[in-house]
Amino acid sequence: MESLEDLLVAMELKYCERCGGLWLRETNVPEIYCPGCAPEMAGLPRRRAKRVLVVDSVEDVEACLMELSAVCGEGGNA
Repeated sequence: MESLEDLLVAMELKYCERCGGLWLRETNVPEIYCPGCAPEMAGLPRRRAKRVLVVDSVEDVEACLMELSAVCGEGGNA
């Protein structure tokens, strides 16, 4: 017979990224949809990972801001 420690599984509270419902999933499992939504979302492409920006200096930040301003243009048009 297995010991009790072998049967324990670490769980975490997660919200479903489709319906917003709360559910429990195993820790370190990448599922983002609850068991009710997962079958409906299975045929759709997976969401891409967010782009992470790494900056090492003030110059890096300034360069990123200059690049963004060239793409976004002037503000105040809301």
